Amino acid sequence: MTRDRHPGAERLAVALDVPDREAAAALARTVAPYAAVLKIGLELFVAEGPGIVADVAAHGAAPFLDLKLHDIPRTVAAATRRAAALGVRYLTLHALGGPAMIRAAREAVDAGGAVGRPELLAVTVLTSHGREDLEAIGLPGRPADHVLRLARMALDAGADGIVCSPLECCVLREALGDGPTIVTPGVRPLGGERGDQRRVATPAEAVAAGSSLLVVGRPIVAAPDPAAAARAICEEIAAS
Repeated sequence: MTRDRHPGAERLAVALDVPDREAAAALARTVAPYAAVLKIGLELFVAEGPGIVADVAAHGAAPFLDLKLHDIPRTVAAATRRAAALGVRYLTLHALGGPAMIRAAREAVDAGGAVGRPELLAVTVLTSHGREDLEAIGLPGRPADHVLRLARMALDAGADGIVCSPLECCVLREALGDGPTIVTPGVRPLGGERGDQRRVATPAEAVAAGSSLLVVGRPIVAAPDPAAAARAICEEIAAS
């Protein structure tokens, strides 16, 4: 933990859902005392390129590169090697890419040695997807069933952890134990707007369900006072 960082910050990842380097730097400075992890998503990475990872790390937070890699195993392995060389702490890939793809990513980071090795997080079912969305893509049934099936497959193939909504976190903890990292987006403060998220929970509910790391974007980024919003979430985490 860096000096003066809030105790709840170790379980908070702030999503830098902003359009460019300048906005990312301003937000990172603002929330630095309250977030041990800063997440770089597609918009920011495409706008600014790999250099944004070093910018984020300069604020003393662990860079979380959320690209949700999903391609043939060889391509994902190559992209994973490149991401590991950037010094990211977490890297996401889609569990729907299958076991061969996940194994290829695992082998790519293992070949680079222990130094700077990122944790591979397998995204199961997007938090924006409800039951009807899954049925539309040929996955009928409860989201929780698909999350558990994909999580088991991904961990068996070499993923370090899982990304799921807070609503499925408890199911995964019960089935998988304390070992895997479980990252939960879709976290909203009590009374907060859902936006395009369908399966959400409060910070306290996510912690109680067993989440290792809570990802929060718009409730902080779009707040009139992002620092105050991040601090309130940290206090809820610390009190849980």
